[in-house]
Amino acid sequence: MTIDVAEISRLDKASVLHPFTQLKDFATGKAGDPTIVETGQGIRIKDATGREYIDGFAGLYCVNVGYGRTEIAEAISRQAYRLAYYHSYAAHTTDELAILSDRLVRMAPGKMSKVFYGMSGSDANETNAKLVWYYNNLRGQPRKKKIISRERGYHGCSVISGSMTGMSFYHDYMDLPVSGIIHTGVPHHYWGANPGETELEFSQRRAAELEELILREGPETVGAFIGEPVLGTGGITPPPEGYWPAIQQVLKKYDVLLIADEVITGFGRVGSMFGSDHYGIEPDLITVAKGLTSAYFPLSGSIVGEKVYKVLEEGADRVGAFSHGYTYSGHPIGAAAANAVLDLVEKENLPGNAREVGAYFQERLKAAFAQLPIVGEVRGVGLMGAIEFVADRERKSRFEASLKVGARISKVARDRGLIARAMPHGDILGFAPPLVTTKGEVDEIVSIAEAAVRQVMDELTRDGQKI
Repeated sequence: MTIDVAEISRLDKASVLHPFTQLKDFATGKAGDPTIVETGQGIRIKDATGREYIDGFAGLYCVNVGYGRTEIAEAISRQAYRLAYYHSYAAHTTDELAILSDRLVRMAPGKMSKVFYGMSGSDANETNAKLVWYYNNLRGQPRKKKIISRERGYHGCSVISGSMTGMSFYHDYMDLPVSGIIHTGVPHHYWGANPGETELEFSQRRAAELEELILREGPETVGAFIGEPVLGTGGITPPPEGYWPAIQQVLKKYDVLLIADEVITGFGRVGSMFGSDHYGIEPDLITVAKGLTSAYFPLSGSIVGEKVYKVLEEGADRVGAFSHGYTYSGHPIGAAAANAVLDLVEKENLPGNAREVGAYFQERLKAAFAQLPIVGEVRGVGLMGAIEFVADRERKSRFEASLKVGARISKVARDRGLIARAMPHGDILGFAPPLVTTKGEVDEIVSIAEAAVRQVMDELTRDGQKI
């Protein structure tokens, strides 16, 4: 099939409202034409002009098994021919859905019981919020409804999930956050630690701040705490030493549910099947999406722990049916896609590949970037990594925002054939390549990224920026 690039670009500009796009620049052509992505194979995509890119971000952290996996396409096709759709209301199911749900309950960390399905991580976190409220209503604690998130945490951009997200640009002009969602400090030692404070001491302080917040709000009003095992969009930031044990101790003390948002870390990215496994997290609710189907079909899930589900079941005689659901909850094509993806994740041991190749990736990032004068921190875990750029390493001073250092490096990398993401709230270049990435492909990614960084360093020097 031959695509008319000019015509598709015209149609797109005339009719598509693109997320996270400067609308006027795009409409007037100042931002250029849209990139028409046509094909993908392995860790690479190709646009309609024939240009190829290494996708160093797996779409949006999601194409974990890589592009062009015919096994998944065939599973989707088989299910579509057999039964394209039926709902899961009033105890209807399909074989793929029942098999997937059993698989997830057994696979998930902690003591899980049931899975509720949606279509995105955002709607899964909306579901989790409603479950927290429903759970506490059923057990006679109607005031225990507030949900604590973290600054720079990302949990979606719908109404409640967008409020949970701890980044102001998701809230500005959108009337967010709504009441009942409150935020505590970001667990980033590099920027948040006091002089001389160790990671362990910093973690204890963050836990003490959480406890102070709960006491200030009133423990009888705080229902849940939500956190990503590793901060994603907030900067690809692994937790400091001792963070999750200290946080969980506070939550248990005040009977606060723990929602582990595993949308990014689930299904192998950090080198364990779940981020909760990696960091010893014992969640009450788990959010999954992205890697669940490797983005081959929209599907998300809220995995419900035994403690929560028991209260829901015991309350059913009193309140009637569980009154929550979406038209596409438990979509049979999504379930078939997820089972095909999880077959590949297990058969090819992708968590193991993320652990082994990820360790090499972290070593290569540090070797290439840690000593550069504009690099403040190189961090990551498994196949997640970030480079944070600063104007002065010794003083930890940031570049002027107008220089757009992170965005410039991302653009230069893209021009050289690598998609790496400029992260918000700083000059940060982020990586999250597919979990099928090889060591040789890591070398390609790091080589292109290093060339991009050095090019921008030269540009900054020519412009009179002291480096």
